[in-house]
Amino acid sequence: MDISQGFITFLRSLLLTMVPFVLAAQGTMLAGRTGVFIVAQEGIMLTSASVGFIVSYKTGSLFYGMLAALLVGGIYGVLIAYMTTTLKMNQFVIGLSFYFVGVGLSTLIPKLVIGVTLTPPLIPTLQDVPIPALRQIPIIGDIFFNHNILVYLSILISMLLYYFLYKTSWGLEMRSVGENPKAADSLGINVSLQRYIAVIIGCMLIGLAGVYLPMVYTGTFTEQMTRGRGWLSSALAFFGGWRPLPIFLGSLFFAGIEVLSYRVQVQSVGIPYQFLLMLPYVATILVMMLTFKRSTTPAFLGKNYDREKRTL
Repeated sequence: MDISQGFITFLRSLLLTMVPFVLAAQGTMLAGRTGVFIVAQEGIMLTSASVGFIVSYKTGSLFYGMLAALLVGGIYGVLIAYMTTTLKMNQFVIGLSFYFVGVGLSTLIPKLVIGVTLTPPLIPTLQDVPIPALRQIPIIGDIFFNHNILVYLSILISMLLYYFLYKTSWGLEMRSVGENPKAADSLGINVSLQRYIAVIIGCMLIGLAGVYLPMVYTGTFTEQMTRGRGWLSSALAFFGGWRPLPIFLGSLFFAGIEVLSYRVQVQSVGIPYQFLLMLPYVATILVMMLTFKRSTTPAFLGKNYDREKRTL
């Protein structure tokens, strides 16, 4: 493989690998914009991956599997929003609780539905959907316009979230809830409704990020297959300053680190593979050390709003 072909392959792999980072981080960001800090990403992704895989396996339809993953994420969103917004329970405790619940369910559900098998059940992976005309552009066409539907969708969602949050009045209202819910409430904005909507949609995006893994990477579900991508999505939200476009760019960076670690493993350069698996997390620590103080976060992030209290 010549250098140019290797570079093209690297960029294609970069776009394929960024999708779970983008979807999970944008879902985290959307909920955070209303003040709800989701920390259950790993559990949501794993449960959605297992349920989406099972539905696809049983029905033979990847589309139904994606719908099931969205539904699982939505259920998590309703529960998290209810417990944090209506019951006003501690967001971090609830998030960690749902993380452990999700990990347990992702292990239990496949065993109950499929059972223990000698060979792992497989589903067909998502096929590339070339964009006509654009696919024919030399080099660029193969890199950017010949991917599965979720690659295009993750890019589109990032752009739509930017437009929604910064170019629409509803987006302004949602951001105001995360900055000063008491002021937003005094202006007639329904703080609870905004939080419910943001958390549910955010968790649905996280669920879609989870089902991407068996549908694109492996064709089957394996325990702990997220490998920390959910935790990294929280770091990405901070890294991107809770803004859609910087989060998208940060996802490319984290995906690049992951792709690079895999390529180095294949090249057999003598570096222990355990160290290479650590690279994304080491990069996270270094990036957060350099950017955390400059990162802007919603002022009310992680806090529950009670309109009966005189002070926030």
